[in-house]
Amino acid sequence: MPFNDPRIAIPGVEEAIDRHPLTVPPTTSLMDVIAFMSLTQRPVRDIELSADEESLSTRSARSSYALVTQGTEVVGIFTERDIVRLTAKGKDFEGVQIAEVMTHPVITLTETDFQDLFAVLFLFRRYRIRHLVVVNVQGQLVGVVSPESIRQVLRPANLLKLRRVADVMTHQVVHASKTASVLDLAQMMAEQQVSCILITEKDAEEHNQPLGIVTERDIVQFQALRLDLAKTKAEAVMSTPLCLLSPEDSLWTAHQQMQHLHVRRLVVSWNWGRNLGIVTQTSLLRIFDPVEMYEIIETLQRTVQQLEAEKAERLDTEIGGS
Repeated sequence: MPFNDPRIAIPGVEEAIDRHPLTVPPTTSLMDVIAFMSLTQRPVRDIELSADEESLSTRSARSSYALVTQGTEVVGIFTERDIVRLTAKGKDFEGVQIAEVMTHPVITLTETDFQDLFAVLFLFRRYRIRHLVVVNVQGQLVGVVSPESIRQVLRPANLLKLRRVADVMTHQVVHASKTASVLDLAQMMAEQQVSCILITEKDAEEHNQPLGIVTERDIVQFQALRLDLAKTKAEAVMSTPLCLLSPEDSLWTAHQQMQHLHVRRLVVSWNWGRNLGIVTQTSLLRIFDPVEMYEIIETLQRTVQQLEAEKAERLDTEIGGS
């Protein structure tokens, strides 16, 4: 089956570029940036915004990052993971400007250098990033590509239906009790380098049963709401009830559930909750790995050949019997 088969069409990079990223000047306060990322409305009269930035407070979706720009140049990036890292360190966010905590220099790729989706996925893995800034030949911002923006344009239904959740999920699930503080959870995320903590409770047989989940995005929201994270318990803020997947579910099912629930990760549970896993939108993108795709196509070709051989054998049998 060729790569250009419309049934397994892969979205082009152009379609996956978010051309309206959240951008802020270097002098923006950290709390304002967090507010913009979490959609919490806060006064911005003290911030000098460009025409493009004036729509920040009316954005219709949360952003997992903010680009720091000076003129037409991207000078830094700030992500949800950075918020978790700073939270875990006990950083006082008040009076801090985004330029003090942003990541720089920023990894960028020229728009004309994009040939296919594989280039983006390679850079994600090589630099262990989740946001790739796209610029034009003059170095001016074009947009951002992320696992989330790629998933939003996914169309390879056949590829996703061919693979199971078990093929890409992670078994390294970090969990905590419902009485753990949000600050504890943030510290666990930073130490374990994970994007979520599963909240569990032991059953009568001492197995960890999933109750809810707290994610990086939740930490952003809690900071924007100025919660006392050391005193706020997981059970009070966790997302529940959970939508649980089975390892035997297809990745297409996982993809549809993520779209329906507007989430970036789902919990996998089997063996009556005794075994747990996590599947993320990044996990879904593994099927676009060139090696993985060639293996899938080879499997399809072998299946087709086998079916054709069986069909030919049946025809020979019918002809011989007549």
